[in-house]
Amino acid sequence: MSRILRAGLVQQSCTADRDNNLKNSAAGIREAAAKGAQLVLLQELHTGLYFCQHESTNLFDLAEAIPGPSTEYFGALAKELSIVIVASLFEKRAPGLYHNTAVVLERDGSLAGKYRKMHIPDDPGYYEKFYFTPGDLGFTPIQTSVGKLGLLVCWDQWYPEAARLMALAGAEILLYPTAIGWNPADDTAEQTRQRDAWITIQRAHAVANGLPVLVANRTGFEPDPTKQTEGSQFWGSSFVAGPQGEFLGQAGTDKGEVLVVDVDLERSENVRRWWPFLRDRRIDAYEDLTRRFRD
Repeated sequence: MSRILRAGLVQQSCTADRDNNLKNSAAGIREAAAKGAQLVLLQELHTGLYFCQHESTNLFDLAEAIPGPSTEYFGALAKELSIVIVASLFEKRAPGLYHNTAVVLERDGSLAGKYRKMHIPDDPGYYEKFYFTPGDLGFTPIQTSVGKLGLLVCWDQWYPEAARLMALAGAEILLYPTAIGWNPADDTAEQTRQRDAWITIQRAHAVANGLPVLVANRTGFEPDPTKQTEGSQFWGSSFVAGPQGEFLGQAGTDKGEVLVVDVDLERSENVRRWWPFLRDRRIDAYEDLTRRFRD
């Protein structure tokens, strides 16, 4: 038996022109749908530049409500094409309270659910703690017509706990909208190590949980407006991995691309029978995982 989900990933470069970014996202979604995609994943914060390279209170003006302009736009597109769309946006929850949020639009255009990014980085070029309040919706999969989606966002992808909790809650697939790239000042060897680590950790989530993983990352160079850093060269490399970490498809590093891949959701059942990691977990011995560090 098989249960095939045809999934599309839209990898794109972005500019400060919101309307043009939306147009490009929509074009990618339409291309994926024309190839039979039932589910399309967009990259992190795809309506504009990755603004977290520096801190400015004026940039909070980019945030929007849910429901709001983005959910209306992508909801209409989901309904028109009769597909499920996973989009990413800068959520304004209340004055002074903002989140990095991913939303799921159902085939009928309705809002199936949302996920607020739980792990918030604060590194040179990624000053997200200034803009985003950590999520408070937990690791709860979103039920859709194409399956139960374990939606996580970018920095969440480095944490095995997040993937595991989604799996334990019944997620059938893990999805990571992402914005990550190289510091142009780093040498080639360091850039290669970083990209390889990023790919490896997410393939490991697939293996450890016996679940397929979808990752959509942005591409293109975006300068730092403050000129304090060299900017970010986003490395693309969007990919789909099966439940044993096997590559089912991967995009390039340096250009926009629409990736469409068939994912057999039933394969997870067989893989988990062969490798019953969930069965053999020693949940009686894991209490220290709730501590910051074992001194």
